[in-house]
Amino acid sequence: QASWFGVASETDIFTSETSINNVVQDIQTGRIYLGAVNTIFQLGPSLRMQARADTGPKEDARTCTPPASACQDTKPMPNLNKLLLVHPSNGSLIVCGSRYRGICALLNLTNVEQQLYYSDSKGERTYVASIEDNVNVVGVMSNYTKDENTFSVFLVGKGYGSLDSTKLISTRILQDYREWVVFESIIEASTVQTTPFVPKYLHDFRLAFKEDGFVYFLFSRTLDGTDNKNLTFVSRLCENDHHYYSHTELQLNCGPNNRYNKVQAAYVASPGKELARVMTESGMYGKVVSWNKVLFMVASPDDDDNDSALCMYPLNFINERLVDIISACYSDSGKISGFPAVDIPYSSKNEEFCSSKINTLENFKCGADFLPSPLASKPRVALKADAVLTKPGLLTAVAVAVENDHTIAFLGNNQGEVFKVEWSFDLLLFSLFFPLNFYLREAGWGNCSKYLMSNGVTFCFLCTRRSECRRAEEKNGWLWSYRQQCVKIVSFYPPNLSCKKTQKVQSCFSSHSFYVYVFVFRCISCVASSWGCQWNTHDHTCSDMDDSVNGSNIIKHRQGAKCPQFENPDPVLIPVGYKTRISFEGINLDLYQFSYDKSPETNVLFYVKDKESGKKMDSTLNVTLYNCSMGREDCSLCKNSDPKYRCVWCAKQKACVYEKLCSPDQGSEYPYNTECPDPQITKIIPHFGPLRGGISITIQGSNLGIHKEDIKSITVVGEPCIHQEEKYSVSTSVVCEIGPVDPTGGHWGKVEVEVKGEKRGTSSMYFTYRDPIPEEVKPSRGPKAGGTLITISGRFLDTGSKNDVQVTIGGLVFPLQGRGFSKAMTAKEAQAFVGDVPCLVNTLQDDKLFLDPPSTPPRARSRRHRRDTRPEFPLCVYPQIKFGKGEWVVGSVQYEKKNDLSLYIIIPAVIVPMLLIIAISVYCYRRKSQQAEREYEKVKHQLENLEESVRDRCKKEFTDLMIEMEDHTNELSEGRIPFLDYKTYTDRVFFLPSKDGANDVMITGKLDIPEARRATVTQALNQFSNLLNSKTFLINFIRTLERSHDFNARAKVYFASLLTVALHGKLEYYTDIMRTLLLELMEEYVHSKNPKLMLRRSETVVERMLCNWMSICLYQFLKDSAGEPLYKLFRAIKHQIEKGPVDARVKKAKYTLNDTGLLGDDVEYSVLTLQVLVQGEGPDVTPVKVLSCDTISQVKEKIIEQVYRNLPYSQRPKVDSVTLEWRPGSTGQILSDLDLTSQKEGRWKRINTLAHYNVRDNATLVLSRVLHTQQNYDQNQENHEERNALLEDDKVFHLVRPADEMDEIKSKRGSIKDKSMTKAITEIYLTRLLSVKGTLQQFVDDFFRSVLCSGAVVPPAVKYFFDFLDEQALKHNNVDEETIHIWKTNSLPLRFWVNILKNPHFTFDVHVSEVVDASLSVIAQTFMDACTKSEHKLSRDSPSNKLLYAKEISTYKKMVDDYYKGIRQMIPVSDQDMNTHLAEVSRAHTDKLNTQVALHQLYQYASKYYDGIIASLDEDPAAQSKQLTLRLQQIAAALENKVTDL
Repeated sequence: QASWFGVASETDIFTSETSINNVVQDIQTGRIYLGAVNTIFQLGPSLRMQARADTGPKEDARTCTPPASACQDTKPMPNLNKLLLVHPSNGSLIVCGSRYRGICALLNLTNVEQQLYYSDSKGERTYVASIEDNVNVVGVMSNYTKDENTFSVFLVGKGYGSLDSTKLISTRILQDYREWVVFESIIEASTVQTTPFVPKYLHDFRLAFKEDGFVYFLFSRTLDGTDNKNLTFVSRLCENDHHYYSHTELQLNCGPNNRYNKVQAAYVASPGKELARVMTESGMYGKVVSWNKVLFMVASPDDDDNDSALCMYPLNFINERLVDIISACYSDSGKISGFPAVDIPYSSKNEEFCSSKINTLENFKCGADFLPSPLASKPRVALKADAVLTKPGLLTAVAVAVENDHTIAFLGNNQGEVFKVEWSFDLLLFSLFFPLNFYLREAGWGNCSKYLMSNGVTFCFLCTRRSECRRAEEKNGWLWSYRQQCVKIVSFYPPNLSCKKTQKVQSCFSSHSFYVYVFVFRCISCVASSWGCQWNTHDHTCSDMDDSVNGSNIIKHRQGAKCPQFENPDPVLIPVGYKTRISFEGINLDLYQFSYDKSPETNVLFYVKDKESGKKMDSTLNVTLYNCSMGREDCSLCKNSDPKYRCVWCAKQKACVYEKLCSPDQGSEYPYNTECPDPQITKIIPHFGPLRGGISITIQGSNLGIHKEDIKSITVVGEPCIHQEEKYSVSTSVVCEIGPVDPTGGHWGKVEVEVKGEKRGTSSMYFTYRDPIPEEVKPSRGPKAGGTLITISGRFLDTGSKNDVQVTIGGLVFPLQGRGFSKAMTAKEAQAFVGDVPCLVNTLQDDKLFLDPPSTPPRARSRRHRRDTRPEFPLCVYPQIKFGKGEWVVGSVQYEKKNDLSLYIIIPAVIVPMLLIIAISVYCYRRKSQQAEREYEKVKHQLENLEESVRDRCKKEFTDLMIEMEDHTNELSEGRIPFLDYKTYTDRVFFLPSKDGANDVMITGKLDIPEARRATVTQALNQFSNLLNSKTFLINFIRTLERSHDFNARAKVYFASLLTVALHGKLEYYTDIMRTLLLELMEEYVHSKNPKLMLRRSETVVERMLCNWMSICLYQFLKDSAGEPLYKLFRAIKHQIEKGPVDARVKKAKYTLNDTGLLGDDVEYSVLTLQVLVQGEGPDVTPVKVLSCDTISQVKEKIIEQVYRNLPYSQRPKVDSVTLEWRPGSTGQILSDLDLTSQKEGRWKRINTLAHYNVRDNATLVLSRVLHTQQNYDQNQENHEERNALLEDDKVFHLVRPADEMDEIKSKRGSIKDKSMTKAITEIYLTRLLSVKGTLQQFVDDFFRSVLCSGAVVPPAVKYFFDFLDEQALKHNNVDEETIHIWKTNSLPLRFWVNILKNPHFTFDVHVSEVVDASLSVIAQTFMDACTKSEHKLSRDSPSNKLLYAKEISTYKKMVDDYYKGIRQMIPVSDQDMNTHLAEVSRAHTDKLNTQVALHQLYQYASKYYDGIIASLDEDPAAQSKQLTLRLQQIAAALENKVTDL
């Protein structure tokens, strides 16, 4: 489908072969850029094509992750243009398409055929647009400031595609900076990342624009994801908000009852004087002035594409309503006029969120991290506007212009028609339309009378130029009129105009003159002129004022003081004919950075002008500006500069500067005497070399000497390296030849360079000695003449550099060396003889000739060349080369002499022993032939049985594996993740492992305190809380307890958890206590113990405090990031295990990751689908998949899980509270695990299964609740106890019957065959571990990546604590990198993540069975192994779980290393930022915890160790000054109801 685009007149039309998606214009040049399908067009102002760039079709696939070369099933696909933005500051056009996951490119604004930047290898962080055709993308240019650097960025608003990221709004950088790359999303803000809610909201972005320090996005979305009705919203961000805290959305209603609820297009423009007046008088919009901006929006109903409307919203009206919403949330609990007005979109939170009380909104107008965000208006406070125009059809475009203070709108619809709309004084609208037909024109009608509307009003168009209007000379005939006549022209605006400027002249008197001026200015005269000009210092041009063009190179009107100029010449009087030295000063020359920053020297020409004529005289006033710092980045390069420049290394500035620009500090040495710092080594090329040395390595860095003689020594891995002086580069590069490595020492190490003055530099990277190991050659054979390209693969082939590699290939072909062979003959013409045998010449070179020698010694061709047969020498034959009549003898070929022995000696020596052996063998064979025959038959029978068994099982295993490799993702994503609330989460993490478990008083919250004493106890506990907030008291309290011998490890863990809850309201203080105790612990381990053992176990209170601190700080990270992959992993394991038999008694499963929990018997079963009817809950049945070998309790569990899958585990009925009834006929049968029908095998009783009851596929079962009435309670209780007693009987089994005494006796009598077969078959089942591992691998990898990915969001607590460990390690000499790694591993992965991984019920409302726990333990062990630095030596005797993940462990180890390195490189988290975060956690959750109970339990420890605490406080002067002893005694008296003299 072709598209046309046109303006100005009917002749200015441009045709595109494909649909046009986007149009933008460069305001500075007037060029127009079209983003079409598969093409970008560059047009001139008259629509003539200047250049085009093809962007498609591209080889791509929907699921392809760039680069496309790595994808399969690709095909040519069209590339729709999704985003087109002009980036004028660097002359580029931002182009984003629908291919390759929406990657963008930068094209040259001057010539779009030139691509300035494109990369498809930077990963997901650079995917900007969408591959979906129906997903709209909008963008706007902006700036971003970081580290006092300002970068050009663009903000993007994007809807959601099925394969897109879920970032609604992102900020994209346009240059590489540190770890950022071009097009990377540089703001990670959870406020507008709506995972996993975004698909429900159906965002459809239509416009992005900037105004007055804010960025606005206009879009439609659903209200809350519960229905599909779209509503229009405008959102606002502060332009300098680097976290999107200010993101606030306002609903816009258009028309009566918001009939036109879905925005289609919009335009932002000033309203014009007349429209502003009418809008103000209407009273709907408040006060509107002509210079304010108005949002003009066309919208349509959701369900009717044949009706559209135009609505107007003044921007200040929008801003006022947004401020009302923000103020309501920050100050008035989210209410306006007493009604709820504020909502938090994209969140599942139901609790109150607008609980802040901010009095001065001005300080937080852009939000803050501790304030709720994002915000949105509720429908009640939506901004309403009447439809000022309604039209049938679907309006899809709008543009607005102001002429003579009157406002004109152009509206386009989906039928290719454009309507021109003008607002009259009474806001009536008149319109006409003309067909667009895929092109656009600006109207050029000359005869206005033919466009008379039905109401008789004349409607004339404004001509482009007066000379083109045929009615221009008629009275009042140039412009349109509202009252049957054309408007009288009254004035020109503006009165003057640059000839280079394109601007409409609004009106004029016929006798009035309009001037166009052309001037050539210098800077001062340019900006001082009355024409409103500005000066560009880069290209030395004077141009019209343009507020959109800014920068240090632009000097605005009336800013002449900023112009670059030379002044203050000395002397001012210069006699003619006498050579005079002139000095002068320059100001504002820093604007010309290109003159002396990008090159060390620049020639500057000065000239003299004739005063009268202003003409330049011939001049040779040429001076050189130079910059000492350019090309002399370090001290050595600076000292090596030409003395004429007088450059010195200034230690104070750490830069090379002109000597007079360096003012040395008092007491410091003169700059010329400054010594250079130690050498720095930044790069080694190559990183690997052969063990025998002999190759050159290049060492790059800085301050590597000034002269080649300055290099005193070079060592590589402790071995001397010979300096190659001829390859030396001053300061930056040293080349040396390495020697062989000492075989007794290490093969890897650092590189050290010593320069003059005993200064040494050591590399941070390592050099490794190793030899390449070729392992395979392809092809393995080729023609003897050579010429075959071979590929050698192996290990360590990147040893050395490319120039160091030599390849030699051995074989029978040998070379003859000489000179001039190829000049005299060709290979075909040459003849070669070895003795009397002719040889084939394979290859002929100038100095070598290759031929094949005969395998046996030939005879000599002549006496002169006879063989040398002396016995003391090998046989020697002389090769001969013949060409034409010429013959040449070249060297000799030696054959080893063979020691020929007589046959009569060899034959007896060989044959006689053989005959003896045969005779003995025949004798033995006859002796044991019958016995062997019997054994053979026996073994053959065993092998046949084993083979048949293995064949059947392997076929079944293969079938099972195919079934298992299903995609679980769809099933898992259907249900909501049942995250525990904060209190339940902390209760389970802190107290569930305690001796009382779920009955612990901290979980139940029940204290046995008499009613009469509750007020007293509460008051005393509050006093005790205040006492705990004394650091002196708390430190003494903890130290006293830890000194006590009966304060065991369990008590320490429990005490630390109580302390965490008690101090939860002041987590900053809790963190300070933890730091103090950790510093003491660190000193103890570093100086008196093994530092690597620190934090390994919870042997102290502070170690458990750290674990709890991590649990608190990472709760939100669990919910936002790591929780989902962890839950999916848990669900996948549970699903896999339950697909096969699970023994209810021995807790073993057919499908598991744990070899000790593997069901080692082949259990026959089938999959059944039961139709379950829940009594009392309607007639609907629920299909449930179970196994025929499942016990009745297992069936109940699966039924409950399926029927109540939308409820968390704690709200579901329990197995014992329901009964299961099977109704095969007219009567029903209650199913139970044990009853009178249970089968017996000897003394063993088998638990009932579905197979026992003969339940068939598609059987109907009824699930009903057990109602414990008073009448039948006792009976039910007895039945329940009886059933439990039966189940607990040692003689009950499910699938595998344990061997009893009789079985053991039989097994002793069993044959070797039975035992070996049993062992072999058991080992066969170990393959199931691999099949389960393969099925779950993706889920395991996803969880590991979510936890160990520093590129994503890293919790601030992790960065803060890891920096604390790094900081403390630097203070101790015996703490190496490995120790730091172990500390970090012990503090986070082993202390927190392993605990969470092994106990999903700590995070989710789920039940973890023993068989699931066994598999989770294997993954947890793998996670632990990945975090350790030690290498695991695996053997055949290693545990199966270690062998299972042996291949992946190296990848996981690298993930851990990269995670730690990535965190180290992140921006530090300050104490203030951390305290702010902790204060927010305290504020949000403290009131939900059982703080009073925790204080009461803590006091029990204070009471138990009361005397020791009192003694410790009495010995502490700080405690004495604060009277802490007295305060504790008072609290003890109140809590223990003692009467004392206090």
